[in-house]
Amino acid sequence: MAILTDTFKLANGVKIPKVGFGMWQVPLGDTAYQAAATALKTGYRHIDTAKAYRNEADVGRAIRDSGIPREEIFVTSKLPGATKTYAGAMADFNSTMEQLNIDYLDLYLVHAPWPWTEIGKNCDQENIEIWRAMEAIYATGKVKAIGVSNFNVHDLENILPTAKVKPMVDQIQYYVGFTEPKITEFAKKNGLLVEAYSPLATGGMLQNTQMKALAAKYNVSVAQLALRFCLQNDILPLPKAVGTDHIQNNAQLDFVISASDMATLNALSDTAPSHTHNSTQG
Repeated sequence: MAILTDTFKLANGVKIPKVGFGMWQVPLGDTAYQAAATALKTGYRHIDTAKAYRNEADVGRAIRDSGIPREEIFVTSKLPGATKTYAGAMADFNSTMEQLNIDYLDLYLVHAPWPWTEIGKNCDQENIEIWRAMEAIYATGKVKAIGVSNFNVHDLENILPTAKVKPMVDQIQYYVGFTEPKITEFAKKNGLLVEAYSPLATGGMLQNTQMKALAAKYNVSVAQLALRFCLQNDILPLPKAVGTDHIQNNAQLDFVISASDMATLNALSDTAPSHTHNSTQG
């Protein structure tokens, strides 16, 4: 499972493990703690959480209890989308650090360009101010890299002209058949690494007949095929799982999809059309 320790390099030179372990929708408390602890035991070295997930404390405890040197674990958290003031961003960052109870964060993201209760709301001016706060947080050295999540091309174009430090990551919804090509191309062109949340469409693609047929060809699961697809497109997947078997299976990605099969996968229509889609992206 060497893929778990292979890395991409961010624009500022920071190395980030190519596969992350997502904590979205993992219930806080023992479930979250055990999921993070199992992931670390399995070999994951990249954990992705957020203040909005409410499980930062559980993630921090799993990291501290793991016995793994802190510098060997890459930890991401996120500023809530609803926070749109400089002072609010500083307060939320301090709260995140208290909850995690670790010395520093490897990556801190703006979770969304709008509050989740008002998806699509124009917060352009507020986001310029929020990015100024992110730069100030980065300058403290308590965060090794900064970026955004759910930002489309317009949202990126809004903050880039005044940014003293460019975002290094854009974490977006991305899976086979829903690869957000406009955002992905723009982000890559501007030096941002694209991370894929819901790379399995929260399980929505697992019964897709085309995916099942191609997975059988490689003698892998649909989930493994979907995650490997991300990696071969130079996208960092963030699979989420709770059960030990799924956590371990999602880490077994040391196979190669042929160029012709990648072309097939990249040409597929939405493999999970009933899955919830971010209406501001696509």
